[in-house]
Order: sequence, then structure tokens, then C-alpha cells
Amino acid sequence: MHAGTAAAVRDLPLWLVGAVAGAAACAATEVYGLAARVAGVPMEAGSIGASTADPVTVGMFAMGTVIGTVLGTVLALMLARYASRPARIFVAVTVALAALSLVSPLAAGDTAVSTKVMLALAHVLAAAIVIPMIARRLARS
Repeated sequence: MHAGTAAAVRDLPLWLVGAVAGAAACAATEVYGLAARVAGVPMEAGSIGASTADPVTVGMFAMGTVIGTVLGTVLALMLARYASRPARIFVAVTVALAALSLVSPLAAGDTAVSTKVMLALAHVLAAAIVIPMIARRLARS
């Protein structure tokens, strides 16, 4: 991120940084999902232990990203209010949660390995966009 952009992010309200980060991550994960479709990655995945897979439709990447970003932003707001080192705690907790989130795609039943890997990388992509943006803003708190 450019120094001027980073400074601008630090000046925005925390909830707005979460919204901007979420929008950027939604766009990135949806484009990534589209590229995976074009590359021929099967777009069907099952739940953990499922014997059948359901389609991964357009918009599902964004929906998952929105849910994670909202939860992360709520966490950030609580940390900004109550923690002495909110950015550090936020990064530690969200990186751990992002790693834990990989269990779902990697353990998906009736799902091609290429799909599992692609879905796991979508989690990493979203986290790589959202976590640093919110952490930069929290560092100012």
C-alpha cells in the first residue's frame, strides 16, 4: 500500500476501514473464483464429511468474505475500546482464525482436491487483504 493511502486509512473510522477492506476482499475473491472457473476448477464442494457436493455459485466468495469481515470488524471495534495493544491482538487472533478457517475447505467431503486448494487459497486471499488494513487502522488507536 502506498504511504499516502496507508495514512488515509489510518484516518478513517474503524467501521469504514472494515467496510472498505471487505469490499476490496469481496472483489478480489470473486475475481479469483471467476479465474478458477475459467481454469476449469470444479465448482462443487461438500460440507465436512458430506457424501454429496453442492454448487459453489457466483457470489458465495463475496458472501463468505462479508461474514468474516463483519466478525473481524466487530472484534477490532471491541479491541480498540478495551485492549491496550489492539493491533497486535487483532493480528494474532485473526491470523489464528484464518488458519482455522482452512479446515472447512480442506476437509470438505465429495470435493475435488483442486477445489479444496482453490477454496483454501480464497480464504488466504481475503485474510491477506482484510487483516492488514484493519490492523493498520488499529495501530492508530
